[in-house]
Amino acid sequence: MDRPTTPGTDTPREPEGGLGRRRFLGALSAVGTLATLSGASAEPDPSGPQPRPRPAPPRRAKSGPRPLLIGTYTSVEGGGKGISVASYDPTDGRITAGQTLTGVDDPSYLAVHPDGRTYYAVNEREQGGLTAIRFREGGPHEVIGRRESGGAAPCHLSVHPSGKWLLSANYGSGSVAVHPIDSSGALGERTALVTHDDPAPGPGQEGPHAHQFVTAPDGDHLLAVDLGTDTVYTYRLDLPAGSLTRVAQVTLQPGAGPRHLTFHPSGRYAYVACELDNTAVVCAYDPSSGRLAPGEPQETGTGSGTSYPAQFAVTPDGTYAYLANRGHNSLTRYAIESDGARLRLLDTVPVGGDFPRHIALSPDGTLLFAANQRSSSVTGFHIDPTDGRLHPTGEDHPSPVAVCALPL
Repeated sequence: MDRPTTPGTDTPREPEGGLGRRRFLGALSAVGTLATLSGASAEPDPSGPQPRPRPAPPRRAKSGPRPLLIGTYTSVEGGGKGISVASYDPTDGRITAGQTLTGVDDPSYLAVHPDGRTYYAVNEREQGGLTAIRFREGGPHEVIGRRESGGAAPCHLSVHPSGKWLLSANYGSGSVAVHPIDSSGALGERTALVTHDDPAPGPGQEGPHAHQFVTAPDGDHLLAVDLGTDTVYTYRLDLPAGSLTRVAQVTLQPGAGPRHLTFHPSGRYAYVACELDNTAVVCAYDPSSGRLAPGEPQETGTGSGTSYPAQFAVTPDGTYAYLANRGHNSLTRYAIESDGARLRLLDTVPVGGDFPRHIALSPDGTLLFAANQRSSSVTGFHIDPTDGRLHPTGEDHPSPVAVCALPL
């Protein structure tokens, strides 16, 4: 999450209202948002985004612009008005503004149904919600329903590979939920809600904080990452009923603050970004039991200080991994070795924005996009096919309090 810190410590605390660091720091970005959107100039901040190298030329021609969905906070000063439906050129990575879907409150995380006809947004508020949206390429997009998430401040959601269940994580309540998806893409009444009550919260935490809920590559297990308890929980989903059964859990080092995990394409290893102790952890995954076995914490290449690692992105061929570092305003590049079992740190590069909250690869793995919360921008990079180096695409795309960028 994106919470303020207690003076004199490095331990994040909850602001009043219980909505977490996301909203608090999103509000701090208002001045930067207005400056970005108005084209105002200011003296460079040596602690902020650093200059980037010149863009690399595109590698090969591809056809037609593709959609880029951008999530934001709507309830903070300088925030967005809903979900921005922009587009990007798959050849040069240039982003073009499009319509904005209004009427969706605080859509801070987005996910697309496997059939590509519907996408979903969390409504990150005290009484959390989930919104289903009918996708029409070229628009207009249409809200087709909303359900309560069952907890406070939902911050992540994903669609089960079957397309029949929506999985969500309530950060404020430390719970995960399951909702059915009907044939139209609309959501039904919640079928499961589980709160993480074991183990006790980690150092500096007052309770559990579920941060991610995803399906493992085997399709048989669901993994819930909880920052508050320093634990990753494994569940089985009853496909006919939509109920959850916990089958395993693993606790990382006290105070690690696991935030997000991303699997290697082999399905045998997962890479965990730990927000609070600035580390990355490679975990072996056993598909028969759903259990993770964590290795030793690794450096993120950001040096001393708090860099708040956000999440990993892994190339489709499984050769490189990228880690977004919010406090350091950088992207770390790792070589993936030993069939996924090892990460070797290569370098870090400036992200070209402030506080990269979310990163995602284009479906073909040739482009990387970063949503930069405090600078209200989305930046893009070409991925060099020979060595995985990141080359900026060029002009940044202004977008108010950008916290999620999802290329389709």
